[in-house]
Amino acid sequence: MSALELSRVSRFYHDAAVLDSISLDTPTAGVLALLGPSGSGKSTLLRLIAGLEPLDAGEIWLGGEIASSPSRTLAPELRRVGMVFQDHALFPHMSAGANIAFGLHQLGRATRDAAARAWLDRVGLAGRADSFPHELSGGETQRVALARTLATQPRIVLLDEPFSGLDQVLRAELRGFTLATLAETNTGAVFVTHDASEALTVADKLAILRGGRLLQAGAPRDTYDHPASPAAAASLGPVNAFSSRVERGFAATPFGAVTAPNLTEGAHATVIVRAEAIVLRPGAMARLSSLRPHGAHDLAILEADGTVWQALVPSRSELGDHVDVTLQPSGAFVFPA
Repeated sequence: MSALELSRVSRFYHDAAVLDSISLDTPTAGVLALLGPSGSGKSTLLRLIAGLEPLDAGEIWLGGEIASSPSRTLAPELRRVGMVFQDHALFPHMSAGANIAFGLHQLGRATRDAAARAWLDRVGLAGRADSFPHELSGGETQRVALARTLATQPRIVLLDEPFSGLDQVLRAELRGFTLATLAETNTGAVFVTHDASEALTVADKLAILRGGRLLQAGAPRDTYDHPASPAAAASLGPVNAFSSRVERGFAATPFGAVTAPNLTEGAHATVIVRAEAIVLRPGAMARLSSLRPHGAHDLAILEADGTVWQALVPSRSELGDHVDVTLQPSGAFVFPA
C-alpha cells in the first residue's frame, strides 16, 4: 500500500490551473522528491496533501483512506500528516522540549515530557530540553523541528525546502541525518526542492513539476538517463539544445550525429546533450572560448558553426584554443521539435 496516492489532482486560482491533473504515489517508507522552479506548484501540492486547501478535481488518498476530493476535505488534524518548514516554525516562547511535547497533548504530562526528552536524545540534542529556539543553532533548530514532527507518528512527513537557508556543509549533514531518521522510523516523506542534485540525492521516487504539470516521474536514475522531454532533461542539469532534422535514423549536430530511432525520416527534431556528455581533446572542430573552474569539473564554452555549447570536463584538463568534440550516446537525446 502507498502512504500517499494522488489521482488527477487539480487546483485552480481565479480560473488559472496551479496544478493540472497530477497523479503520483509514494511507497510507505520511501521519499518522493518534488523538483521544480518557483511557481511550479510544489508548495500548493503540499498544502493540498496537508488538508490546508481544498482541491478542485481528483482525489488524495492517505494510508488507503480518501482524504480529499472536490466534495470532501478531511481536517488537517485528522490526517496524521507532519510538516517540516524551511523556517522551522518552532514556537519562540516555548523551549525545545515544550515544542516537541506540544503535539502530544493526548498523553499525560509526565509521559509527554518523557517522550520529548527521548526524541531530543534521538536527534542528538540530549540536555537541550530547556533551551529556547533563539538559543539553538540553525542545525539544532531543524533537528528539533524534525523531532517535533516525528514524535506524533505521522503517516507521512512533508518537507518544504527544509535546508535551503543553511550553508552547504550543514545542509548535506542535516539532509543525511533526516533521511536516516525517516528510514529508522519507517516514515514516508514528500521532499520539496528546486535543487536538482538534492532531488536526485534524496529521492526514492522523483517527480518533476513545471507550470503546474507533471513532466515526468520515476526512479531517479531512470529519470536522469531517460528524460521524457527537453524540459525534463534540463530540469536535472545543464544541457545543450540544437535544432536538427532526422535523416536515415540520425539527427545531425556540429559534433556528430545522434541516433533518433523513434522519429520519422525528415522530421524536425531537437537534440539535447548533457554538458557532462561532451568529451574534449586538443583538435580543430570547435573554438574553446572559455574554461573556468566548476567544482570537481571545469566549465568549457565552445563555439562551432555559429552555435555556442557548454561542456563539463575533468578539472585542470590540458586543452588548447581549439578542440575536437565527442558526444557520449548515454547523455544525448532526440525529441520531436
